[in-house]
Amino acid sequence: MQSILDEIEKLKKERKAVILAHNYQPPEIQDIADFSADSLELARHSMTIDAKVIVLCGVRFMAEMAYILNPDKLVLLPDETAGCPLADSITPQDVRHLRDQYPDAIFLAYVNTSAAVKAECDICYTSANILEVISKLPKDRKLVVLPDRNLARWAREKTQREIISWQGECPVHQAINKEGIIKAKANFPHSAVMVHPECKEEVVGISDFVGGTGGMLRFAKTTDYQIYIVGTEKDMCHKLKREIPQKLFIPANEEAICEDMKKTNLSKVLWSLQTLSHQVILDDDIRQKAKRAIDKMFYL
Repeated sequence: MQSILDEIEKLKKERKAVILAHNYQPPEIQDIADFSADSLELARHSMTIDAKVIVLCGVRFMAEMAYILNPDKLVLLPDETAGCPLADSITPQDVRHLRDQYPDAIFLAYVNTSAAVKAECDICYTSANILEVISKLPKDRKLVVLPDRNLARWAREKTQREIISWQGECPVHQAINKEGIIKAKANFPHSAVMVHPECKEEVVGISDFVGGTGGMLRFAKTTDYQIYIVGTEKDMCHKLKREIPQKLFIPANEEAICEDMKKTNLSKVLWSLQTLSHQVILDDDIRQKAKRAIDKMFYL
């Protein structure tokens, strides 16, 4: 294993490359990354780095985001099959059909969508900033929030806005249930429950904090609890333990595993640097339209 790590470091210097990893990546990938974070922070960070090559350890829509924001850099996805069932639940054709139904609505695309879907929408959002984005949109306009139905429902409850949702869902967050939270809470009665807004309503309703992975990290850093039950992909606990080693983090469900995130491994990262594969390239028209939606999010 050490030889792989040494070779990765050597090639990073030769290629002038950086490794970016999402919080759901396997622990060994998080540990070798130059920067690990949620989708929003990965996107922001990608625009600040002095590098020629970005190795994006995550799934395709994240690598597309990095390319959209850094078309002058070589963006690599170590496993080109690393997708996202939630992102795949909606197509550009679906968005155009919805546009016909709701011609006066503002269309919001989750970062967990393809670049082609983002290109059909007005503005992007993340689980970290959806409430802030919505708060700055005209109150007399309907909002179409795509594609996660649970996240859209949560935003509707929080903002009291007229929100039309799609019926997409994340299978990882669907695997987290109320019974599991109650059982974990019984084992750790003085713990705090923090869950992702992609979780089911019954789970969100019994939680102490609801937010994206970046929000979870801030909540755990700034509150006095010593134990946290974590309702999202299980390897978020690795990120939390790295950042706050003095506290205990318990997965709400040990089976909440994103198989696509786990497709990345050290051998594939090494191969990616050796061969400069798999390169993420988008049609420039799609890239520019998607970038407009992302830029509006950053502006707000």
